Amino acid sequence: MIRSYGGGRFRIAGETYEGSVLVFAERTLPWPVTEAAQVTPRSLQEVTGAAERPDILLVGCGPRFVAEPAGLGAALREAGAVLEWMDTGAACRTFNVLLAEDRRAAAALIAVG
Repeated sequence: MIRSYGGGRFRIAGETYEGSVLVFAERTLPWPVTEAAQVTPRSLQEVTGAAERPDILLVGCGPRFVAEPAGLGAALREAGAVLEWMDTGAACRTFNVLLAEDRRAAAALIAVG
């Protein structure tokens, strides 16, 4: 569960992570993305190339909603994942709900100040 976010960090499953992260049900990894324009199929390769790919990929694009990069949704569909693009706060809350429902989801979260 994502317990908190802000100040450039996340509190997930009892651990604190500095900067942006990729969150799976069983693990969290650092993600070197700092703004929405940097979200590309390549930056999400850890998710789309995972042995157990999520059905849903939530992307938290930062403190405010901005449009997703052109073509990103189509590229992820080709890789077998449905993209849900939203601000980081909404992505954290949605991930927790999906996790509680035992859904196969992952989240790519851009850290917010």
